[in-house]
Amino acid sequence: MATEHQDAHDAEKSQKHADGVNVMHDEALVSEAKNAADAEQKMTLSKAIKLYPKAIAWSVLLSSTLIMEGYDLALLGSLYASPVFNKKFGTYNEANGKWAVSAAWQSGLSNGARAGEIFGLILAGFVSDRYGYKMTTIASLIMMIMFVFVLFFAPNIKVLVVGEVLCGIPWGAFQSVTPAYASEVAPVVLRPYLTTFINMCWVIGQFFAAAVNKASVNRPDEWAYRIPFGVQWVWPVPILAGLIFAPESPWWHVRHGNREAAKASLLRLTSRNDPTFNADETIAMIEHTNELEKRMKEGLTYRDCFKGIDLRRTEIVVGIWLVQTLGGQNLMGYFAYFLTQAGMDASNSFSLSMGQYALGMVGTAGSWFLMSRVGRRTIHFSGLCCQLLILIIVGSLAFSGSNGSVWAIGAMLIFFTFVYDFTVGPVTYSLISELSSTRLKAKTIVLARAGYNASNIFVNVMTNYQLSATAWNWGAKTAYFWAGTCLVSAIWVFFRLPEPKGRTYAQLDLLFEHRVPARKFAQTKIDPFSQGLDDNIKRVSTEKKLDKELE
Repeated sequence: MATEHQDAHDAEKSQKHADGVNVMHDEALVSEAKNAADAEQKMTLSKAIKLYPKAIAWSVLLSSTLIMEGYDLALLGSLYASPVFNKKFGTYNEANGKWAVSAAWQSGLSNGARAGEIFGLILAGFVSDRYGYKMTTIASLIMMIMFVFVLFFAPNIKVLVVGEVLCGIPWGAFQSVTPAYASEVAPVVLRPYLTTFINMCWVIGQFFAAAVNKASVNRPDEWAYRIPFGVQWVWPVPILAGLIFAPESPWWHVRHGNREAAKASLLRLTSRNDPTFNADETIAMIEHTNELEKRMKEGLTYRDCFKGIDLRRTEIVVGIWLVQTLGGQNLMGYFAYFLTQAGMDASNSFSLSMGQYALGMVGTAGSWFLMSRVGRRTIHFSGLCCQLLILIIVGSLAFSGSNGSVWAIGAMLIFFTFVYDFTVGPVTYSLISELSSTRLKAKTIVLARAGYNASNIFVNVMTNYQLSATAWNWGAKTAYFWAGTCLVSAIWVFFRLPEPKGRTYAQLDLLFEHRVPARKFAQTKIDPFSQGLDDNIKRVSTEKKLDKELE
């Protein structure tokens, strides 16, 4: 009888939505949504892990796709230290008697991947909205398997660049889908852990790149670089096999008006043995937030990301990711190359790279404990300030020129990696997932990540010319330049980055709607279920109508 009553209750709700009944005035639904929101905010980490073990597993599986991107981008920087790779794809430098890939072609390889990622991001923004995160990722994994063939069999550097462009397309899709999925399948308390795990995947990929290069760098044949490229086939197949059975995000189903599918997905993401969990209340909360955002804005297009309150949200999310490129962390990707240019043995540089990325993994894991106690804004700003100090020290050490200073620079860059992966790196993924609206999340992340990749084109060109012995040859003095951009980034974060810790999506929507200053987000109290909510929405709608009439 209880099951029949529940089925009838669900059918009645589905019919209400099909008939277009305003969910904002459905007292029963609003009450259920408030109960779910209160339960989420009171939920402890241990309870969330017990209730959402499947959501954690599926999110981790989806996020592991970014191991491949972290691997390849670190791989390129490391391969520039490989004698066989340089002889195959580079030119002979008579000045120092060595083979080397020119700064121009290094930029072409790095920027080819970035260009492909921008295209993949834009494409994924449309595809994920229409077909879902799951199908977008599956299609991207299939493309990834095919495009690695181009890298593996590339006969010259031109084809290698084409391969990087093609591989960049699925990488771009992974970049937009993974943070969106991770932030939607879990409750508030789990979101920072699942979204920052994406940074862990990046670091794992970088660690494997250094390990594979160290094992193959002394080979005298073409397998010195083909083995590292071929390793990229290891990840897509098992991820694809598991992803076929993954549930879609309940939020995606709600945005498409399918309440039954949303509930089915939610039940697949949660544990069945918790009598205190009410799936209907959680779906009601998702519907309430979705309706709230619908009534605060119009449309789901890229254009809407630049209208009204969403313009501020887009600026913040784009800015957070631009800070990642401008904070000096590009030097981490050129770690092995940087040290070999400074006179260190290639094998030793790869050993240090492995230590660097292992410490990065420790840092990311440490950030999970930090985020449970400290706000995201505080972590991000403090991390940038530490990075600024380290960059100034690295630049200053360049004036010594001794062998001891080279090792000191290596030690400081390893410490830089730890600081970055303890603060700015992982918390970025949490921030961009929480600060974008749920209805425009995929497209906002696409725009932000596209901006990140576009800025990386500038950063890669600058870094290659700054470090290359065939170009400007600044050496460790390069750190001074990035200390300047890091300072600008820290100033922007201080004035523009709000604190989303512990907030539901509906609360964040209203904080942005009320134009609360970034530095007051944490202290401001707001209730999305209060009686005055409809009056607030009506006021916004009236303002929009007046603006249109004036136009």
